[in-house]
Amino acid sequence: MFEEMKPHLVELRKRLGLSVIAVFIMFAVSFSFHNEILSWVTQPLNNAIANTSSIAKKASEGMVTTHQVGGAFFVALKVSFFAAFLGALPYILYQMWLFVAPGLYANEKKMVIPFVLGGSIMFGMGVLFAYYVVTPLGFEFLIAFGSFLYTPMINIEDYVGFFTKIMVGFGLAFELPVIAYLLGALGMITDRTLIDFFKYAVVLIFILAAILTPPDAISQLLMAIPLIILYGLSILIVRLVNPEIKEEKPTTNLPVKADNES
Repeated sequence: MFEEMKPHLVELRKRLGLSVIAVFIMFAVSFSFHNEILSWVTQPLNNAIANTSSIAKKASEGMVTTHQVGGAFFVALKVSFFAAFLGALPYILYQMWLFVAPGLYANEKKMVIPFVLGGSIMFGMGVLFAYYVVTPLGFEFLIAFGSFLYTPMINIEDYVGFFTKIMVGFGLAFELPVIAYLLGALGMITDRTLIDFFKYAVVLIFILAAILTPPDAISQLLMAIPLIILYGLSILIVRLVNPEIKEEKPTTNLPVKADNES
């Protein structure tokens, strides 16, 4: 059994190795602009602190701090790796496709462009939606809550980890239509499959939103509602790619009794 899996493991190691190399190349580029990237990452937090100051005077004293000697350096590494992952994502998806492509038919291998291009675009849309819609509302709510009693002193290390978790979570969640398209094109699911699973999908979506978003109802709804809409879009996509074919019941031709038959 191991001998049969060995070529696949070698191929997997090759694809993972190339993906890691691509990330490190993008990291070298991103680290040169780590100050600009960090400014972009912390902008929603700074805006939330500034907006909250009009509600609670004490919040105007809030600031972003670091609790480690090399905190600024490690934060620069984290945001550079985050940017490197985003930059190398199309290549990573392409390597994933090359790994599974040998097991596909010739017509199925042509789906590489929708997978790589569509996956990259949808992941980027998820990140942008989280950055411009979710984080401003979520951070402002969390900072304003209790700011009359406490001064916000946000640890930059914790914030960057929290920020990247939300961005990656929304990016992965927005991949749902792409995954549905591929599974439908491969004949693994139909539109009826997704429709029948809808009530369970809603429960899973709200559980996922509770895990990946800040602990407030607004952020959870801002993730759950787009996901439900994307699930509905996935149903339409699969209906175009691989609709369920209803089997027609065979009609039985009954013999007609002749009039002169006694």
